[in-house]
Amino acid sequence: MSVTTAPNGHKAKTGLQLRSLIRDDGELELSLVDVEVPAPQADEVVVRVEASPINPSDIANMFSVADMNTAQHAGTAAAPVVTARIPKERMSAVAGRIGQSMPVGNEGAGVVVEAGSSAEAQALLGRTVALLGGAMYSQYRCVKASQCMALPDGTTPAEGAACFVNPLTALGMIETMRHDGHRALVHTAAASNLGQMLNRICLADGIPLVNVVRDEKQASLLRSMGATHVCNSTAPTFIQDLTQALAETGATIAFDAVGGGPLASQILGCMEAALTRSMKEYSRYGSPVHKQVYLYGTLDPSPTMLSRNFGVAYSVGGWLLTPFLQKIGPAREAKLRERIVAELKTTFASHYTKAVSLVEALQLDEIAVYGKRATGTKYLINPNKGVAR
Repeated sequence: MSVTTAPNGHKAKTGLQLRSLIRDDGELELSLVDVEVPAPQADEVVVRVEASPINPSDIANMFSVADMNTAQHAGTAAAPVVTARIPKERMSAVAGRIGQSMPVGNEGAGVVVEAGSSAEAQALLGRTVALLGGAMYSQYRCVKASQCMALPDGTTPAEGAACFVNPLTALGMIETMRHDGHRALVHTAAASNLGQMLNRICLADGIPLVNVVRDEKQASLLRSMGATHVCNSTAPTFIQDLTQALAETGATIAFDAVGGGPLASQILGCMEAALTRSMKEYSRYGSPVHKQVYLYGTLDPSPTMLSRNFGVAYSVGGWLLTPFLQKIGPAREAKLRERIVAELKTTFASHYTKAVSLVEALQLDEIAVYGKRATGTKYLINPNKGVAR
């Protein structure tokens, strides 16, 4: 944190923050900006951010709809600037953010270095905390003390960096499954950090889970972690394998991280095939059992294709963490968070390929790796890496 003195004698503290800007000429610009760190109010704390994961949602905010194959590096070694072109046909999708320099990073963890006068804020001084506060690719964040989750003694910022998005999403899927009246579920991109968490939860809670992956290496990884039903979407027997897994588990709800292409339709079709195995009478409307696919990711940004070979008792819709949390309310969310903290180093442990600084995060070779959003390429940003304290 640097300190500057204004003409009026006020000492302003500043820190670097990663920003994403879309210009009206169709250029995306990523840069590091020096922003003022305000003095905390009575109910606020200042957190020195030491770990923040690069989640798919963060990548979507950072790169927006730019073609990163056109990315170019400029600026200086200490203040890099990355630019990329946005295809003309996609500019309408981002009209609302043109000209706005937007901070990035949904969640993270760090150490409270300043605290306001309230008892709640003072209790956090010097503690390692996790927070879901936005603008987390920043060296310092001033937030309400109530936004912070104090981590158990001995927990590092890296261990607590992903306390919110993936753990709450995994638990939210199970809560949604139960609320909607299903007893087993399907998850795609299942070898991801989130998928591994969901697998551990389902094993612990006795919930049948069908894991869909895209190669045999990922399938072997999940099986080594105890997964019973793993289907490889690139295998020639995928449809038969998925149908059998659905018949054995009775899964009638799926959470799809892929989004585009035929996968959602294939899942619905296999659900229908599994259900009709036990039907005693033919119906031209298909099985009366409702089948649900929630699209919660866009690993494939192409259109979602539905073949309509799964009867009429089905739904395809979107699922997002924030509306889910609003629906269940603060009391239930607090219970979910309690479980996350209790199982932070086991069920909800995250694994990262690499930890990078803010400057390193804007290097084209690093962007080429974490920008793929592929299994085994999850990065962690430490905004204060290499900074003397």
